[in-house]
Amino acid sequence: MHLGTWWRSGRQPAVRWSGRRALMAAAWLVAATATAAAPEPTVLRVVGGLAGVNQYLRHEEPFWSQELPGLSAGRLRADIVPFDRAGIRGADMVRLMQLGVVSFGTLLVSQASGQDPLLGAVDLAGLNPDIASLRRHLAAFRPLLAERLRERHGIELLAVYTYPAQMVFCNKPLASLGDLAGRKVRTSSPTQADWVEALGGTAVTTPFAEIVQQMRSGGLDCAVTGSMSGNTIGLHEVTTHIHTLPITWGLSYFGANRAAWLALPADLRQLLNRELARLEHDIWLESDHETGEGQACNIGAQACVGGRKGRMAEVRATPADVRRQREIFASTVLTRWLQRCGAGCAEAWNRTLGPVSGTMAPRGP
Repeated sequence: MHLGTWWRSGRQPAVRWSGRRALMAAAWLVAATATAAAPEPTVLRVVGGLAGVNQYLRHEEPFWSQELPGLSAGRLRADIVPFDRAGIRGADMVRLMQLGVVSFGTLLVSQASGQDPLLGAVDLAGLNPDIASLRRHLAAFRPLLAERLRERHGIELLAVYTYPAQMVFCNKPLASLGDLAGRKVRTSSPTQADWVEALGGTAVTTPFAEIVQQMRSGGLDCAVTGSMSGNTIGLHEVTTHIHTLPITWGLSYFGANRAAWLALPADLRQLLNRELARLEHDIWLESDHETGEGQACNIGAQACVGGRKGRMAEVRATPADVRRQREIFASTVLTRWLQRCGAGCAEAWNRTLGPVSGTMAPRGP
């Protein structure tokens, strides 16, 4: 009897096999059973956050490349590439995810808000002087954010990440925020540019990877970036002063093209929702820690463990700086954001972030 016929009939073959042939048959049966029980895993193509910083190196890349296959019992694996090495312009990311060209991707809010300003509402310059404020504001805004991404852009929001606090690094003495007047300051978003211009500075939009080069060449006098992120790329080696008042926090939204998301089995969607919530939690804890450690490393304090020690002068916010930032937020940043955002944004702000922040948007005529 042929082995295949025997396997289908369930009867013992009538002939005696040699030990070698029996072992070969047993191996064939085991392989066939394993193949039937373990189909090829679904491969997710993921565009992650910025290369070279700890959020990506310690959290995003290990989660997708190393942890996910085990968490899903081999049913999922992922190929991930950093945002700034994916060959994608930040301004195009929302559209590419909407079209399904990118199935799972990271929207840097500083860039995505250029296409849809409402996406940037929760991290306007000057709104969040500490991470506790950022958490409160995100909690108030998140339901509207998820609805906006789903209904307008066809993107399912799966996680919200934050980088360490974005602070001002300068290559010349700085005593207060007022000293930014007349300086060329790197910014990464329209709202940061509004803040810099309200202080009399010149905003220069510069990709993260080019900050150090531009500082060396004289294209920049100062730069707004993460306290630890700046240390990671060596910004502390080409600047002398760091002002420790957070300007923004560098949020990013991780999501999936809606059709690609719904194409996954329900239990795998449930698994990803659960595990991405854990990843988000870990990234926020690290960002909070790195805000302080980044400051310590840049000035060369003993508390620096995970970065490189610099010799920068630390400029702490004065009460006047704090007042100035609040005034700039209310009079300039929020006003200009509302102008860019358009119809319905004042109502959306007053329904979500206004009551929590204590600053209501003026209603139109």
